[in-house]
Amino acid sequence: MRIAIYGAGSLGTILGAYLSEAGIQADLVSRNRAHVEALNRNGAHVVGFRDFTVPVNALTPDEMGGGYDVVFLMTKCIGNRETADFLRKKLSPQGIVCTCQNGLPEPGLEAVLGKGRVYGCTIGWGASYISPGVSELTSGEDTFTFTLGRTEGGSDGNLHLLASILSGMGKAEIDPDFMAARWSKLMINASFSAVSAAAGMTFGKAASSFRSRVIIQHILKECYDTAVALGIRPAPMQGKDVAFIASWSSFPKRVLSFLLIPLAMRRHRSLKSSMLQDIEKGKPTEIEAVDGAAAAEGRRAGIPTPYLDMTIRIVEDITAGRLIPLPCNLNLYKSLRHKH
Repeated sequence: MRIAIYGAGSLGTILGAYLSEAGIQADLVSRNRAHVEALNRNGAHVVGFRDFTVPVNALTPDEMGGGYDVVFLMTKCIGNRETADFLRKKLSPQGIVCTCQNGLPEPGLEAVLGKGRVYGCTIGWGASYISPGVSELTSGEDTFTFTLGRTEGGSDGNLHLLASILSGMGKAEIDPDFMAARWSKLMINASFSAVSAAAGMTFGKAASSFRSRVIIQHILKECYDTAVALGIRPAPMQGKDVAFIASWSSFPKRVLSFLLIPLAMRRHRSLKSSMLQDIEKGKPTEIEAVDGAAAAEGRRAGIPTPYLDMTIRIVEDITAGRLIPLPCNLNLYKSLRHKH
């Protein structure tokens, strides 16, 4: 079986390292030639919650051959249509793509590859790229979870194959109602990832700060109301009922939700969001693929999303150089308070 991890940055490098440690061979594919050369020369070096190095096989996209049976897609969602068209030519006749991306990437990939060749995966752990060949694991191994599924729900043999591969790193589960899991991950990214990027904070600081926690709480509520309006109830993640935290409708429930947010994020308190990492590197962020996707679904469902819209605006202003990621950016949300 030929396996590739396409987009072997922070998360992909760590996934490749754990699979290699478990005896599962996967090609790590990255556009970063210095990273590829370091991986081939020194192996994949994981630091953070664990420190180990294992040999891996790394390639740049132009070095890929064909005939891949499984491709784990771990690039940013930006340019997904072009990426899908490229990967279509690299797959074996029965080859499949498992997207581990943020947002709601499956429908766009299916438009290019076909429904039967696209599977989704949500990841419950975090990482940061440190230097060529080195990635930092920013979550403990108890967070190593993968939730797999299809947009149409149910299960099939390909999902069991993907679960068997990913179980080389952690707990891989097939969810017959996958879009419920996808929305839970979208809610976390749209709130914690985006707000921590806007304010220049780790997840832990964003969860403990009063101002950012209030904003996170409103974004979670906007996403939850949108999902419910679309007939989806977000599923629990790693034992945490995201829907319960986001579904407050009275003052006592709102207070309870506020108190639960730091507890829900305690295992990820040192995590720096990929959006913030992109900002620090001068790269475009996935704000449109995450908060933009949630806001677009809100418009489709008739749900107002002022906090999502403000977050998009702030992160876009940071990307354009009009703002820098600092806690003072949270003051920009004050104009929304009278609406809630």
